[in-house]
Amino acid sequence: MNTGVGSAARILGILELFSEEKLEWTPDEMMAVLGYSRPTLYRYIKALKDSGFLSQNGPHGLTLGPRVVEMDFLMRKSDGLLREGATVLRDLAQIVPCTALLVRWYGNKLLCVASEVSTPDPKSSYPRGRPMPLARGAISRAILAHLPRRQMLAKIAENLPALRDIGLGDTVEEIAEALRRMRRDGALIARGEVTSGVIGVAAPVFDDSQAPIAVLCMTIDRDSLDDETLATVSDVVWAASLRLSDRLTTMRSSGIALDAL
Repeated sequence: MNTGVGSAARILGILELFSEEKLEWTPDEMMAVLGYSRPTLYRYIKALKDSGFLSQNGPHGLTLGPRVVEMDFLMRKSDGLLREGATVLRDLAQIVPCTALLVRWYGNKLLCVASEVSTPDPKSSYPRGRPMPLARGAISRAILAHLPRRQMLAKIAENLPALRDIGLGDTVEEIAEALRRMRRDGALIARGEVTSGVIGVAAPVFDDSQAPIAVLCMTIDRDSLDDETLATVSDVVWAASLRLSDRLTTMRSSGIALDAL
């Protein structure tokens, strides 16, 4: 694992070890993966434990600590996208029985940051905080299709095998052209690529930047959705993304910090 050369990068390297697949680590396991010396690792572990980012679990195990929960609470209070998006999600969830999602992206990950559920049996397998790969589903397409060309080509190249697997094309240029065609139709649609039996309908959210900062998505049981309703849902999701983008853009251009309201 490449953790950089500075102390900050090395400490982040420890936190990045934790995942849904491995929730607990011992110091010896950390050293084997990260290659830190024992004195260096124990110094960083102590700093992370003292600040609440790590907790001791038994005599040797380490898990994420309560400071992570505190920071999530602060994010919910400070993030302008979450505040502005809450009403939008509630409105979308009233259109048809569904799960309406607000998803941020970073690197090659998508992360649900808020949702509204209006179906008694939701099929979405990605609740708040659970990352998704940036290569499958309507949310992925809504981001990739609206990236500036150079950034789009780079992200396609990074995720080429997965994008080939879902039939978008064989080369970077073929996939880019397929995404451009999809973009012309407004909201992006995918059927069962992330969760079996679910249709995803997604549209990008912008502030005043050229690349999308988030995505609005409705995930709907395939069996409850005919073509006419799907067309209506697509129009509604697209319109909602434009309204949210306009609001965020106005806030940015007015000099209102989204994270300081």
